[in-house]
Amino acid sequence: MSSENFDTLRLTLELLRRIPRTRKVTASQLREQLADIGMVRDVRTIQRQLAALSEPFGIERDGGRPIGYRWKKRAAGMSVIAMSEHEALLLMLAQQHLRAMLPPSLMKGLDGFFAEARRSLDAFGDKRHAKEWLAKVRVIGESVKMIAPTVRAGVFETVSQALYANRWLHVRYRAADEKISAKQVMPLGLAQQGPRLYLVCRYEADGEERSLALHRILSAHATTLDFVRPADFDFERFDDEGRLAFGDGSRVQLSFRIDAKTGAHLRETPLSKEQTVEPDGDWLKITATVTDSLLLKRWLQSFGSEVTDVRRKPVRARSK
Repeated sequence: MSSENFDTLRLTLELLRRIPRTRKVTASQLREQLADIGMVRDVRTIQRQLAALSEPFGIERDGGRPIGYRWKKRAAGMSVIAMSEHEALLLMLAQQHLRAMLPPSLMKGLDGFFAEARRSLDAFGDKRHAKEWLAKVRVIGESVKMIAPTVRAGVFETVSQALYANRWLHVRYRAADEKISAKQVMPLGLAQQGPRLYLVCRYEADGEERSLALHRILSAHATTLDFVRPADFDFERFDDEGRLAFGDGSRVQLSFRIDAKTGAHLRETPLSKEQTVEPDGDWLKITATVTDSLLLKRWLQSFGSEVTDVRRKPVRARSK
């Protein structure tokens, strides 16, 4: 197949995937969706392709200006491979939990799959077990439920696109002490902690890595300057060192006494693999080597008088 024929075929498939059933979409909107996945086409090209596809595939065109497109009522629609019940359910759950973790352009690029998943679940008989499953499962946190902070318009889109494309980012940031600063940063990771999102980045000025709360970013501008993702940065290690929990990576041997009933869950969900539990009457003595952090301190304080004798012994880092 020639390159030109392949491009035409790909354009056809991508257009068919993006034609909605219950609403209408314009050629300009389709052009934006295609641009989000790297397919740059002008509106006239898209209009010509849609005109050629309308009759054989059952695409309805209204008489408006601009023209709106959608599938006709009895049209089969576009699905290269029939989606199974389990696949449709998995996609619907993924849509719920990935909204904050994927660039909006990628989420838009998946709209066709999500729409197909919804249609598939509607088609699986009268029992509706798969569709009902979405109302039977939830992800819950271990702390008090809080309303997500407001992220300024365009900030998440700009930050996630710069992170995705490895481009330097210029931000204006208001810290917790209300001090405002402007920084050029290298975006390295995006983390969700409860209702909050944090950008892990490396400052251009000093090369230090920090976590910036997205809701405190006043403005963000992605530059045209690319960077090579640093080989010495490991996001998983960054998290393991407690940096996302407001720590500096230091390790301590932690010991404390906790009310036996209150601390029963620590037998099932230990703080570390080397944790020990010693019964002491109505108390349990817990010993574990952990990463020290502000989050750990707050966790211990949350038990109030049910935790006593808290001790931290620094653990010397292993020589490399």
